[in-house]
Amino acid sequence: MPALEDEVAVVTGASRGLGRSMVERFSAEGARVTLTARDDDLMDQVAVDLPGESLVVPADVRDADAVERVIERTVERFGRIDTLVNNAGVSLLGLQDSRKRLVDVAESEWDTVLDINLKGTFLFTRATLPHMAERGRGNVINVSSGLGRRAIAGAGPYVSSKWGLEGLTRVTALEGEEDGVNANALDPGGRVDTDIWAHLPDEERAGILPPDVMDDAAVLLAAQGPDGVTGASMTAEGWEERLG
Repeated sequence: MPALEDEVAVVTGASRGLGRSMVERFSAEGARVTLTARDDDLMDQVAVDLPGESLVVPADVRDADAVERVIERTVERFGRIDTLVNNAGVSLLGLQDSRKRLVDVAESEWDTVLDINLKGTFLFTRATLPHMAERGRGNVINVSSGLGRRAIAGAGPYVSSKWGLEGLTRVTALEGEEDGVNANALDPGGRVDTDIWAHLPDEERAGILPPDVMDDAAVLLAAQGPDGVTGASMTAEGWEERLG
């Protein structure tokens, strides 16, 4: 039997990269999947090839009403939510192909990164937790980064958002534990061949991690029951070793 047979998962940032790969893998493992991102055309292209049932609900993760609509439509369609993957994220490097020291970061640039990477995770988590608590089970998977545990110059907004995400993951775990909800952070373990690194030369991109690097770990986390590991943060390889 597939690992996620008849499970229901919501994946943000589902139109490309890591999110698209996880959606495809979840569907292959038997899950019914809600795809959400801003580009509905790209999501439609992903959904049409999925082997299982899916739902496309466009939304900006910064918009609380749009987030609530994604969750409401998922519950209306599938009856519940078993797994939430907070994957949507941006960096100034991905947006501008360059790093910026703090003194050069515009307030609007700071707000864009923090709102998508951190506020969006909060909004989706807040909207989803009551549905999981009602059933006494669920898994929240927050896509983090090595820069959620260390820092580099020139990536202030991104580093701040991912450190915040790590803390939010632990709070979610503590608050969800009595309701059978696990919350964990998943880090690909290095640079991944996504839009963030589109500026790299082809030969350098060929040497970084593929977009499916987190798929095995994400499936293992999504398959956990109410007594699963919670409040932890590891690379994909680390999760595979712990749960595999």
